[in-house]
Amino acid sequence: MVAKVWFLLKLLMFQGLFTSPPQDPGFDFFYLALQWPGAYCDTKRACCYPTTGKPAADFGIHGLWPNYNNGSYPSNCDPSNEFDPSEISDLVSTLQTKWPTLSCPSNEGYKFWEHEWEKHGTCSESVMDQHGYFEQTLALRDRIDLLQILTDAGIEPNDEFYKLNDIKKAIEEATGFTPVINCNKDPEKNRQLHEILLCVDKSGTEFIDCPMPTDRCPYSNIQFAKF
Repeated sequence: MVAKVWFLLKLLMFQGLFTSPPQDPGFDFFYLALQWPGAYCDTKRACCYPTTGKPAADFGIHGLWPNYNNGSYPSNCDPSNEFDPSEISDLVSTLQTKWPTLSCPSNEGYKFWEHEWEKHGTCSESVMDQHGYFEQTLALRDRIDLLQILTDAGIEPNDEFYKLNDIKKAIEEATGFTPVINCNKDPEKNRQLHEILLCVDKSGTEFIDCPMPTDRCPYSNIQFAKF
């Protein structure tokens, strides 16, 4: 009897060596950051269109950013896991359309994607590899058509000013989730709709309510710039 009990204990110990608990990704949620190109180009920095030509007048991806519930975020988590363009070769044409660069001098976009992967993507590598990071970000972006949502609510990119609360309400009613709004300032000091952030669970698959839904745009009226 003693021998049988000892055998069972050893079996359980052996199985424990090969059974890993669910892995904590090391952060609490993602921000999916989508930027309006008209506002980006209206800053004093101006902008340069990519070598593929002027992007569509639509919200483009800025990034998918791991964040903590306390408002801070990890960055540059694994310098050894460098950006490898060959990992995303099948996604390049889609990235150039939906994740376009506007930085100068004009370029294809690889430096932008490299920056986003090495600063933010490496902090999510417990959840997804490099290809998965870009592929899943594209998939999330496709699930919510922000421009259509705003246009349907009478909020158009025509250089007019709109109430911040109306912008948030339109997105919340269409998606079920309250966005976080970021503004920029153009040379005339107009506050503009620059970025819309939506929160995603730490698996990177489902939209969620933001743990800290605090706007970075303390203005009641903001401009929706032309592009």
